[in-house]
Amino acid sequence: MLEVKTPGTPDEQREYPHGHLEAFHLSGLDFAVTTFEPGWRWSKDIAPIAGTESCQCHHNGMVVQGRLHIRMDDGAETEVGPGDVFVCTPGHDAWTVGDEPCVAFDFAGQTANDYAKP
Repeated sequence: MLEVKTPGTPDEQREYPHGHLEAFHLSGLDFAVTTFEPGWRWSKDIAPIAGTESCQCHHNGMVVQGRLHIRMDDGAETEVGPGDVFVCTPGHDAWTVGDEPCVAFDFAGQTANDYAKP
């Protein structure tokens, strides 16, 4: 099997306040490109859509532009930036740091399927 998808032509695009997600559905892989504009915060922009107090998606990601601060429900927190690869389990808030959009790739599949959906 060989399957190729091209950035810029996603299978699905979801708009949300201060950003958007492009989802690519391949055999055995659901991949997402997320863009968080300055001022984006999960608890402010996505929580009303998701209906949960914190993000309940698992993320396997890589930041390609900008910076993202992540705070887990247990209080652990970190900031990720260009080139950083991260794993983030369910139960967190996150927000864009600075005046530059944050663009991240997410390989978890759950993000491409469930993120920013009721």
